[in-house]
Amino acid sequence: MQTQHTQELFDKIRRLSPEKVAVVEDFVEFLWHRDEMDTLIKAAGKLSERSFQQVWDNPEDAEYDDL
Repeated sequence: MQTQHTQELFDKIRRLSPEKVAVVEDFVEFLWHRDEMDTLIKAAGKLSERSFQQVWDNPEDAEYDDL
């Protein structure tokens, strides 16, 4: 199914003018960068959890946990 869908998409792109193909390429590049950025942001958050755990998990700040 995926292969057929991919082929149909390629066929549609081939029928576009070169200018529109450039727009499609820019859009695909935008989507790819956005996904990459989302992945990096999630990874950075995950990596920082351990560092912040000492700051977040302490008796002095326990009253803020209920806010």
